[in-house]
Amino acid sequence: MAAMRLIATAAFGLEAVVKREIEELGLETLSVENGKVTFEGGYPELVKANLWLRTADRVLLEMGSFPATTFDELFEGVRALPWEEWIHENGIFPVEGKSVKSTLFSVSDCQRICKKAVAARLGKVYGQEWLEETESLYRIQVSLLKDIATLTIDTSGVGLHKRGYRDYNAIAPLKETLAAAMVKLSYWDKDRPLVDPFCGSGTILIEAALVGMNMAPGLTREFAFETWSNFPKDIYQQMRDEAVDATDWDAKLNIVGSDRDLNALKLAERHIERAGVEDQVKLVHADFKKMPFNDDYGVIICNPPYGERMGELEEVETMYRDMGDLFRTLPTWSKYVITSHRGFERLARQQADRKRKLYNGRIQCNYYQYYGPRPPKGEKHE
Repeated sequence: MAAMRLIATAAFGLEAVVKREIEELGLETLSVENGKVTFEGGYPELVKANLWLRTADRVLLEMGSFPATTFDELFEGVRALPWEEWIHENGIFPVEGKSVKSTLFSVSDCQRICKKAVAARLGKVYGQEWLEETESLYRIQVSLLKDIATLTIDTSGVGLHKRGYRDYNAIAPLKETLAAAMVKLSYWDKDRPLVDPFCGSGTILIEAALVGMNMAPGLTREFAFETWSNFPKDIYQQMRDEAVDATDWDAKLNIVGSDRDLNALKLAERHIERAGVEDQVKLVHADFKKMPFNDDYGVIICNPPYGERMGELEEVETMYRDMGDLFRTLPTWSKYVITSHRGFERLARQQADRKRKLYNGRIQCNYYQYYGPRPPKGEKHE
């Protein structure tokens, strides 16, 4: 099969991080746009991206792209695409859609037209007037941007942030993909201590441990493409085996998380065990001001409370002042803090070396980055 165009979708602000991840996997990127990175590959690359991308939301297979300002153009453009190369005769193919700055602004009508066009193509190829749609799921998306229609099939299934270790009925708003991005942007490495003094349910700690062990984040979950009848099962198994072999099971990481909420720590402990990183992460029941920082050249990465709830703002602002006091006692440490509070630098009384706009769900935040000195070359700090 010829090389496919694949799209890694990303939260706003993380496109460059996703691009870097794709290139670290040895894959060729074609373009970077708002919310997505397009790259090229075959079956192995599709599997590798799903298994290994830590900061992307999904991996989509691009079926085609064409101008469409009328429903007839949309129908004919969709019908011309080779859907039978992927969707078998009993495949289930719901159509989702979005439209931005396009003449065809009715998403529901676009979805209906696309569904009809795909069914017409498949019905003709398979010689059926009616498609049963009883087996594997092929979730199609039509995206209209400035009158250009792009058709994709979702290869991932549930979002890539769902690694399989977290309870989603818990109050833990930080997505795994965002936590992984915070770790990647910190340039922390496995030879340095890492502390999250507001660890909550443990997401940052776990994502750091997965990075430190070089463990593929998708190893413990399933993907949509696994159920596709035409997808080579041997390639998927080979890529999984390679990911397992690449994992540093003997890693000795110095990762510590603390929280004053004992219930949160119990939840973190369960998540850490499910992720298989319990030998790499230590939990401490303590307020951040009482955490011992005995090492040098460590990294703090944290998602403290934002003060978004009624009555919390004064307490949170006091906390930020205390964080600034703590930071000044750790001159060799690098510190990374995400918060929606615009006055963090003022309260901490220290201007960040860099701040980056990120989104925690729908909340616009800044990721404040305070760079410490680099550790002496070749020296491991524990």
